[in-house]
Amino acid sequence: MDDTPPNNDIRLREGASIAQRLVMSAFAAAVALCFTPGLFTHDTLEIIISVAALLVGAGFVVGIMMAPAVVWIITENEILIGRQSPFGKLRTRIVAKDDIAALQVPGSKRVKARFQLVFTLTSGERLTSPPISDVTHVHDTVARIATQFDVPNVEAPSNPLDASNPEMHLGEPLEAFPARDIRIVALIAVALSAVPYAYKLWRGWPPTHVDILLLPLGVLAAFAVHRYANLVTGAFWIVREGDIRIERLWGDGTARADHIEGHEVKTITVDRRGRSEDEHCIVTIRLRSGRRFRSPRIGSRLEARAVGTEIVRRLGIAAESNKI
Repeated sequence: MDDTPPNNDIRLREGASIAQRLVMSAFAAAVALCFTPGLFTHDTLEIIISVAALLVGAGFVVGIMMAPAVVWIITENEILIGRQSPFGKLRTRIVAKDDIAALQVPGSKRVKARFQLVFTLTSGERLTSPPISDVTHVHDTVARIATQFDVPNVEAPSNPLDASNPEMHLGEPLEAFPARDIRIVALIAVALSAVPYAYKLWRGWPPTHVDILLLPLGVLAAFAVHRYANLVTGAFWIVREGDIRIERLWGDGTARADHIEGHEVKTITVDRRGRSEDEHCIVTIRLRSGRRFRSPRIGSRLEARAVGTEIVRRLGIAAESNKI
């Protein structure tokens, strides 16, 4: 019989994997290499631009590959901090419980549901942890750390994704674009399409077929902006016990809502929708009817998995449908 006590340590990690670093480095290198033809010209300006682009690209590659990986292990009496560069030695540091004077939990400016622990030591030094991966239990995690380190007056952060909320909110409440702004954008589209045609007439040149073709395209673009602008406002998810309410807008700005219950879900997955797995992961729900719903952007894959797991629990989604 195994009498080993459960491990209650809190582990926080930050830093991309080697595979992610290679992908990002390859992309930066490819962009930089697109400017290499300028090196073989006799134009001084093009040579300068090409050299600058290659230097910037090399800087990005070095920065991505040399960014350190950081691990925090928070135990009952201390914090163990490990920091290691891809080609360097592991550096460790231990922060004792008695060295901690205060704790704050600020949110991220880039990703709404991302929280980090900021410890102020008795020496005045401030230490910032990697993000809390389980964004659905931030309140419990912060309360637990504040209690075990005897840190008073720790303000609980406002977390729309916390499991302690009766409703979890993904995204922002929707508002239709003002009609005045839509009209202005539509007029700009028409004006831009007419610029080449007007310029040719002003210079006394005959308009080309492209200039004439741009005119109806501008009108179509203005019509599309006027008719469908509000479709790009996205979606607002309200996750409750037993169902999800998904609010969106029609093109004319009127609200529409869909409801999802657990028995309707065929699969629920975590997907990347964007450039990076650190900030652009979402939850995707496919219904048995064939419809598919993508959540607003959540954050990293770990954060999106935490949200998806809480959705599975609240909706009572069957185990065979859970592909997180």
